[in-house]
Amino acid sequence: MIISENAAVLFHYTLTDEDGNQLDSSKGKEPLAYLHGHKNIIPGLEKAMEGKQAGDVMVVNVAPADGYGEIQEQKIQEVPRKTFQAEDITVGMRFVAQTPDGPLTVFVTAVTDETVTVDANHPLAGKKLTFDVRIETVREATEEELTHDHVHGAGGHQH
Repeated sequence: MIISENAAVLFHYTLTDEDGNQLDSSKGKEPLAYLHGHKNIIPGLEKAMEGKQAGDVMVVNVAPADGYGEIQEQKIQEVPRKTFQAEDITVGMRFVAQTPDGPLTVFVTAVTDETVTVDANHPLAGKKLTFDVRIETVREATEEELTHDHVHGAGGHQH
């Protein structure tokens, strides 16, 4: 079966940035599972998987616009340090900010005695990404998987 709309796909991957630094990998773990055409993975990778089949191996280069998006400067803010309840705030910490649109995850990118700079962009926004992929399994999704919008069972979601 080839990868097309509503296919349940399991694949192994290694993700690197444009400098070749490994960011993530499924090596030694279960393969990643997704429903094709359901926006379960980033658009650039999903598009590259279209028409492939089990056993295919490929290297996929994904531009920021087809990955986690470009960096949006309006998502970076400097806020008063006293806004935070934590005493020891360091670069890299993650907080959930309550906004009128609901909770928003922000990452600390700079700290001074008076301010904390937070960034609500995805940590991989603005980065060119490379996925080294091996497709393990391609099958038709079950009705339940289509209803739940994700793969169930080995490599997928467990209920």
